[in-house]
Amino acid sequence: MIRSISNEQLRVEDLPSPSADWAAIQTFALTFDAYTHWGSFEKCAEIANKREASTLTELRTCLFFEQRRWRHFGDDPEKDDLAYMHRLIEGIQSRLLENQAD
Repeated sequence: MIRSISNEQLRVEDLPSPSADWAAIQTFALTFDAYTHWGSFEKCAEIANKREASTLTELRTCLFFEQRRWRHFGDDPEKDDLAYMHRLIEGIQSRLLENQAD
């Protein structure tokens, strides 16, 4: 069972590497339940589909939603889609490092 990690508890060490494989990304993505956080699938989808995430919560929402999307597709993401998820992880790492510097 994958444990939930709040934004306050999240540490850089919890993140998969920026070049992580799909299995590692999926596991990390599920540490944040964006459906519960936003209160609905629709709100989560709205945020994720904009692809304009800037906050830690938005970045984690996008990564969570991509995991759910690809699970629904029944395929593994490749090339551009996987690169997008790697950028989300890098963004999450950046936000965490910014917060540690405060």
